Amino acid sequence: MWKRSALSLAVLSICVGANAQQTSASEQDYLEEVVVTGQRAMVKSAIAKQRNADGIVSAITNDTIGSMVDQNVAEAVRRLPGVNVLNDQGEGRFISVRGMDPELNAASVNGVRLPAPESDTRAVALDVIPSELVESIEVYKTLSADMDADTIGAAIQINTIKATDNNDFVKVKVAGSYNDLNEKYSPEYGVDFSQKLSEQLGVAGGVKYSKRKTSTDNMEMDGWTESDDGIVYATDVEYRDYDVTRERLGLSLSVDFVATENTNLFARTLYSKFEDTELRRRLVFGMNDLQPYAGTDNSASFIAGADADDDERIEVRRGMKDRYEAQTITTFEVGGETNLKNWAFDYSASWAKADEKEYKTQDPTRFRERFEDGELGVTFDYSNLEFTPYIITQGADAFYDAATYDLDKIEDVQGTSEDNETTLQFNASHFMNVADGELELKTGIKLRQREKTFDSTLYVWEDPTTDYSLADVLGVPSYGLIDISPMPDLNAVRARNASTEFETIELDFVESTLEDFSVEEDVLALYGMARFTNQQMTLTGGVRVEQTDNKMAGNIVDVDAETAIAQTFANDYSHVLPSASIKYNVSEDVVMRGGVFKSIVRPKMSKIAPKFEINEDLEAVFGNPDLKPYEAWNFDLSVEYYFAEGAVLQGGLFYKDIDNFIIDTVYQADDAPYNGSFNGVAFIEAEAPINGDKASVQGFELAYNQVFDSGLILGFNYTYTDSEGDIADRTIALPASSESTYNATLGYEVGAFSARLTMAYRDDYLDELGGDAEEDRWVQDHTQVDFSAEYAVTDDVEVFLKLVNLTDEPYVAYQQGPSQPRLLQYEEYSFTAKFGIKGTF
Repeated sequence: MWKRSALSLAVLSICVGANAQQTSASEQDYLEEVVVTGQRAMVKSAIAKQRNADGIVSAITNDTIGSMVDQNVAEAVRRLPGVNVLNDQGEGRFISVRGMDPELNAASVNGVRLPAPESDTRAVALDVIPSELVESIEVYKTLSADMDADTIGAAIQINTIKATDNNDFVKVKVAGSYNDLNEKYSPEYGVDFSQKLSEQLGVAGGVKYSKRKTSTDNMEMDGWTESDDGIVYATDVEYRDYDVTRERLGLSLSVDFVATENTNLFARTLYSKFEDTELRRRLVFGMNDLQPYAGTDNSASFIAGADADDDERIEVRRGMKDRYEAQTITTFEVGGETNLKNWAFDYSASWAKADEKEYKTQDPTRFRERFEDGELGVTFDYSNLEFTPYIITQGADAFYDAATYDLDKIEDVQGTSEDNETTLQFNASHFMNVADGELELKTGIKLRQREKTFDSTLYVWEDPTTDYSLADVLGVPSYGLIDISPMPDLNAVRARNASTEFETIELDFVESTLEDFSVEEDVLALYGMARFTNQQMTLTGGVRVEQTDNKMAGNIVDVDAETAIAQTFANDYSHVLPSASIKYNVSEDVVMRGGVFKSIVRPKMSKIAPKFEINEDLEAVFGNPDLKPYEAWNFDLSVEYYFAEGAVLQGGLFYKDIDNFIIDTVYQADDAPYNGSFNGVAFIEAEAPINGDKASVQGFELAYNQVFDSGLILGFNYTYTDSEGDIADRTIALPASSESTYNATLGYEVGAFSARLTMAYRDDYLDELGGDAEEDRWVQDHTQVDFSAEYAVTDDVEVFLKLVNLTDEPYVAYQQGPSQPRLLQYEEYSFTAKFGIKGTF
């Protein structure tokens, strides 16, 4: 029979057992063994699971993901209640839950904690993992004592395809995509399989490859200020033309072995590689100390000054960034389960590694001209927040002449970030009948040992032995917002850089040393918990204790002498973390749930590393080894009303009381406590993380899902989040916290045809704290509309069409002033169409 999953499952809040991370074998069977056909059957099955489960979690399955327009794990969970996604280059990258910062989440694959490939975050960029390799994704919003306690947003559990008791199958997918902005096609292939080799042994896995070519048109403004005459202007204006190629290769394999009647063993591995080639052409206007000679509330006009010593010039930079970056995530786990009468044991050992390597990167090859003495005039129009055009009012011939711009320098960049984690864990449960119900007593121990390192190298190439100007490598930009010619050509730049000799090729000692760091983190956890169940209710309570030990290393650098002294710090702390939850059947159709738990989020390793980064403009970023972890009390209450077959209406309240939240703060040269110098290195502006005081997050979630006999399927969920934190003399919204998020689904299924239209919305959020409220960086609200349709040609073969970002929703970042909202970053991507064929055999 033709089998198709339901998109609408993605908008259901599926409640799973309180023993979430170490789910029992019977619970796993219950979650995964149901085989249904069509969207309506999938929705009904999901509602039945929700109604009979214990705790609170939102989930989607492999078939549901395959019916979406999404092509990575981050995008796949976009449809779930309270879940939204932060994009990069128009593609989902980080998961935000209940409007909160992705740093407050934790992500695991098959129970193995995922380290982060990038050097500056704990949040895992889930665009590394192809969605087709995933059997299910579960987003846990409440914790029990047997789960890792380091989350305030959600614990995201990714389960890959496993060998199960299902029938053997092979699924094949061949697809392509078309990006409207660059008018290019990209391929995609995938194979999933499950094979039972004997009554005791089974294997399952998958392979996925995709290559996506996209373009981005970008504008960025920086240094908004007010002139002596009251004219507001940006000191730097950039126009960026991106061409991006992203390749993904994903492999998963699971082996399950029934060793005895009482013992099941397994081995699971996942490998995912994400290659990102980014080509960026850029036109930059740098005003330096030059103020506008004329302007209005929405414009500023400049003419290069005569006094070059006072920097009253207009510096124009044109250049190319040629960057290759590869991220990999590898996990391996072995373990098993043993059941003996009233006892159950599970045990595992795992290893996970994530790395990011940047090499073959020239960022940038930069051509420059400094216009002086009236040689250039330019006017910028700021009247449209999302579009800032420029007009050359003087010196157009020189401005548009490629020969005007000589090579300034080439920066050759290499960097490696590695994050390794080894885990051992053991859990034991004892079951007994008491007071007309069942009591489970559970305890366990878990050891996690993690190390994160970063090493970078920067070489600067200057003074070519032959004349080298932009005219020697001239190309044609693909930029669609405004004319930014002349621009370099990629192949011409690569060839010329390789064939040119330079008088100076120097290691930038400061840049290559200040950023390097290593952090070790050992976490030992012990817990005990109890779970009582009868026909009316389920009660769960427990306590988890986690001990954390950190060792951090970095460098103090003497810029003048170009010497470095290693510095190390150590820190340790422990937390007692209680939790309790209840599920109560109020009536045949109404279920209530409540939960309270204490949790922590440790500072990301790049923030506690004693490192220091600084650029040529003396703008610095440094770490703070004295940072404390977030500590939070979390409260949840929800009610579900099953008012008809295949229908549910539900709502929930949540409140989080947070201590020691972490925020990046910008310091000017005269601000205490650094007063313009850190570890002997002078800066003009510096960014450093600090602990805030108290913060709170409160809000509510609503969800509605229903299937109709006509084939219509409706789904909607809405989350309201009110967050605020105290820092110094300010009260702020927590970073990356959106006040409102919602998802809506309209589906229809009849016979072999199925279609769905989805909308995902998130509100504005604070992205980065500035020197004051007027300088804070905000990201504008975002609404994404997608469409997908499938048609079953036969019982085994299906064709599909998926349209992503139909409304060409841009990314917009801004600050509140001076005097009115001011653009910081604008990007547009247009839409992408995907089409292909799937077969199940």
